[in-house]
Amino acid sequence: MRKAGSMTEAKKLFIKTYGCQMNVYDSERMAQAMGAEGYVLTEVQEDADMVLLNTCHIREKASEKLYSDLGRLKPLKAARPDLKVGVAGCVAQAEGDEIIRRMPLVDIVVGPQAYHRLPQLVRQGGSAVDTEFPAEDKFDHLPERKTEGRPTAFLTVQEGCDKFCAFCVVPYTRGAEVSRPVERLLKEARDLVAKGVRDISLLGQNVNAYHGQGPDGDWTLSRLLREMAAIPGLDRLRYTTSHPNDMDDDLIAAHGDLPALMPYLHLPVQSGSDRILKAMNRKHTAEQYLRLIERLRAARPDLIFSSDFIVGFPGESDADHQATLDLIRAVNFGSAYSFKYSARPGTPAAEKAPVEDEVSDARLQELQALITAQQRATQEAMVGRVVHVLYEKVGRKEGQMLGKSDHLHAVHVDDPTGRIGQMARVKITASMTNSLSAVPVTG
Repeated sequence: MRKAGSMTEAKKLFIKTYGCQMNVYDSERMAQAMGAEGYVLTEVQEDADMVLLNTCHIREKASEKLYSDLGRLKPLKAARPDLKVGVAGCVAQAEGDEIIRRMPLVDIVVGPQAYHRLPQLVRQGGSAVDTEFPAEDKFDHLPERKTEGRPTAFLTVQEGCDKFCAFCVVPYTRGAEVSRPVERLLKEARDLVAKGVRDISLLGQNVNAYHGQGPDGDWTLSRLLREMAAIPGLDRLRYTTSHPNDMDDDLIAAHGDLPALMPYLHLPVQSGSDRILKAMNRKHTAEQYLRLIERLRAARPDLIFSSDFIVGFPGESDADHQATLDLIRAVNFGSAYSFKYSARPGTPAAEKAPVEDEVSDARLQELQALITAQQRATQEAMVGRVVHVLYEKVGRKEGQMLGKSDHLHAVHVDDPTGRIGQMARVKITASMTNSLSAVPVTG
């Protein structure tokens, strides 16, 4: 605590989160760990006693973005030398001591597998770097989760990756695949539901490779999903991110068997060219991916798919690019994340000559135009339909609620009597750029 006149104020923590949903979850857990040390979250960086940047190393110029943000913190640190500055996440793991060497204003660098030690690093003072892969389970050392009245929650079930795709740093920054024990996950899920959570998304760098220890041996993700679906009050389940090679028969069947398992699946493919997929070390072909989509749609016909695409991977030709566009047309995605290839130091692909920027830029624009057209068509097909929306927060307009549909569409509902946590039947009235509009269905 700190004193302001005669009043005692809580210390304030500002967190900037880069990247994926795993980082969003990690930031929440770090905030809770620091809450036990007397810190409360603030949305105003200038008011903070500690600024924590939770970084992602997947996308282009990740390190440069971090150092740019740290540079903007220099005046604040100079004006308030007692301000603590921390760097967490995958860039922290990859660069370690180099961050403090380049930016002496940084007090703490902590990797994604060691963030449960953040309070200890803050208490000990001075500069500290912890990028170890500790033997202990960090989740055992974190405080009990708080949901603060939210009806949705992330739940990390698996971390790390053993796939070693040629472009990816995750195996180096997050480590080998580790799955959390079944009983701990079921307990955490039940606790979340008891606090009002109705929608849980299971997270992992390679979540469908889950193989956690259960009471009778290792459990697969499908078995974990089936057990969670039986928890009273848990209405919705999702999982991300998956690898096509780990989509086994029972997991496919679960999409048809479990009403709680929502009809939306993020299934990255990266390219539609077999030659590029081989160079990426993806260990599947475009045809295998398409057959997998067919099997999933046979199990759950209303499934909407999203994916990841890398454009301009080293060696990609015009024919390879066209093969990717052909795959996109064949699948008809509801959405996708697409990026121009950027080398990640230490990965096998980083040693190869990149495709020229002008060519990659043109290919990316063409691919994104196709994805955007598919996304718009998918959303427009929802107009007139009655769907369920879980209200997550109050909308910007008076009398408006905002929530997610079963298909993960953001939906703005004109409902003056709506309340957070309510599952409402609504009729979709309009499709906007990245969301839908709706009105409640009465009776």
